[in-house]
Amino acid sequence: MRILLIEDEKKVARFISKGLTEESYAVDIAYDGEEGAFLAEINEYDLIILDIMLPKKNGFEVIKQLRGKGLITPVIMLTAKDDLNSKIQGLDLGADDYITKPFAFSELMARIRAIIRRRYEKIDNKLQFGDLIVDPITRRVTRGDKEIDLTNKEYALIEYFVRNPNRVLSRTMISEHVWDYQFDPMTNVIDVYVNYLRQKIDKGFDKKLIHTVRGAGYVLRE
Repeated sequence: MRILLIEDEKKVARFISKGLTEESYAVDIAYDGEEGAFLAEINEYDLIILDIMLPKKNGFEVIKQLRGKGLITPVIMLTAKDDLNSKIQGLDLGADDYITKPFAFSELMARIRAIIRRRYEKIDNKLQFGDLIVDPITRRVTRGDKEIDLTNKEYALIEYFVRNPNRVLSRTMISEHVWDYQFDPMTNVIDVYVNYLRQKIDKGFDKKLIHTVRGAGYVLRE
């Protein structure tokens, strides 16, 4: 999943980005409100983490602009403004959650998981394609009776595939959702990771799930 972090304190932004990356999320960072609003409008994100006290355009202005343009991406406001009026204003403008600084990273992750459950609610909160089951909460992946051990990046890739079954995913789409906007498109990293997944997901099974669409990208289909 891809997250946009709009935070002007670079030390805090690095801390959050590092933690989210370790949890298999792709993270883009904007250090002011104008850049954050711009990235949110031109890219597809699964979640936005938004500070309020930002240069150029504050967080209230950013979320008002995004909601006014019909953007429904979930937003968590993460800010040092802990007064009741600010919380009410943020939620009334369209924020899905509001966390005050200082905060525990474990709480932030719990709030993110709660939003994911609400947005992508499935039976037992799991994603399934054929005999392949992905649990976004525990990040446990199984196929048939086999539990599959994946690295963080491999997990992020298979979750993206399972959320988009039977849809051809170009290398650009994959790079934007599993890596970030600084990804070098000239490398063959995506092809390497898809091959890793094939070795773990398809090897030993008669029915292959991950297919190459020549000249277009990859698709998860039976």
